[in-house]
Amino acid sequence: MPKPKVFVSRKIFPEYLDLISRKANMELWEDELPPSRSILLKKSKGVDGILCLLTDAIDAEFMDAAGPQLKVVSQIAVGYNNIDVPEATRRNIAVGYTPDVLTNTTADFTFALLMAGARKIAAGYKFVQEGKWETWHPLHFLGQDVYGATLGIVGMGRIGFEMARRATGFNMNIIYYDVNRRTDLEQQIPMKYVDFDTLLKESDFVSLHTNLTPETNHLMSDAQFRKMKPTAVLVNASRGPVVDHAALYRALKNETIWAAALDVTEPEPIPSNDPLLTLDNCLIVPHIASASVATRREMSRLAAQNLINGLEGKELLTCVNPEVYHN
Repeated sequence: MPKPKVFVSRKIFPEYLDLISRKANMELWEDELPPSRSILLKKSKGVDGILCLLTDAIDAEFMDAAGPQLKVVSQIAVGYNNIDVPEATRRNIAVGYTPDVLTNTTADFTFALLMAGARKIAAGYKFVQEGKWETWHPLHFLGQDVYGATLGIVGMGRIGFEMARRATGFNMNIIYYDVNRRTDLEQQIPMKYVDFDTLLKESDFVSLHTNLTPETNHLMSDAQFRKMKPTAVLVNASRGPVVDHAALYRALKNETIWAAALDVTEPEPIPSNDPLLTLDNCLIVPHIASASVATRREMSRLAAQNLINGLEGKELLTCVNPEVYHN
C-alpha cells in the first residue's frame, strides 16, 4: 500500500521531520520565507495531510486544490485563525494545533516584555551601543515600577492566568476582563473581575491575551488609549490585529500612554518603514514568545504526531474540531 502524501510548509525539529518521512511521502518547503499562495496551492494538490503555520491560509480554495482525499491539517501554533475550521469540519477534515505546551514559555516572555517596556531596556541598550553612555545621570531612562503596580489582563485563558501567577511574585494588584468571569481561577489567585473600561482606566500595565475574532479586531484603538493612564504600558503577545497600529502610534507619539511592547504586529513582519519603529517608547520583537528550545521542540512533536494520527485515521492528540469523529 503506498504511503500517504503530505506537505510540510516549514522546517521543524529534524527528528520529527524524520518521523513524518517514515510514515508518509513528505515534501518539505525548505526556504526561510513561507511559500507563496500560488506555490501553496500547487504543493497541496493530492496531499492527504499538511503541517502548516499561521502564515498559510487554509481555506476552501486550498481544500479544493488539495482534493477530497485530504484528511488532516496540523498547525504548529496555538492559534488557528488562518484555517477555515467550519469548512474543514464540513469536509470531515481534522484540524490539529499545539495548545498548552507553549503556555508557560509564552507567559515568561510576555512578562519579560512588560518589564522591558516599563524600564526602557531596549532604549538603554541602544544608547550604550551607540556610544552615548558618558556618565550616570539621575534623570536618564526613568521608567515605571512593576512591583505593587496594577496589572490588567484582557483574556483570562491559559496564558493570561500564567501572567497573573507571575505577577503575584511582584506583589501586583491583578484585575482582568474576559467575556466570561473566571470565578474558578479567582479562587487560586487574588484577582478581581472588572469591565473593560474599568480595566483600561485603572491599569498600570494592560496585557492582551485574547483570541482574534471580529469582535477583538482593533480592540485597542484611539478611544481605548484615551482611557488609559499616561503612565500605562501596553503589552501584546496575542495577535497583531487586536491593536490598531495607527492609533497606537498616535497614543505613543502624543504621550497618551507611556510605552508599548509588542511580540505580534499587523501585518507580520512589520514593514521596516512603519512609524512605530521610529519611537523609543515602542519595543517590537518578531513573534518569538514561544521560542525556547524545549517548547519549540515539543510543538514540533505534537504537530508531527497530530499529522500522523490524522493520516492513520486516529484521533488527533489536540484537535480543534473533534466533532469530525462523530459525523
